[in-house]
Amino acid sequence: MAKPNYQFEKRQKELAKKRKKEEKRQQKLNKNNAGADAETESAEAASPGFAADTPPQP
Repeated sequence: MAKPNYQFEKRQKELAKKRKKEEKRQQKLNKNNAGADAETESAEAASPGFAADTPPQP
């Protein structure tokens, strides 16, 4: 009978944990970036810009 390779199982478990942690990190970054993008877009829509507010210089 073959002997179980515990090191292989442990390594696979560690890799799965690492993958899951990285996916969570990416989701959080995407969520934060989406929220920040929405805020900047709404802020830009509320105030059109400085160039339109200032008169042209002679």
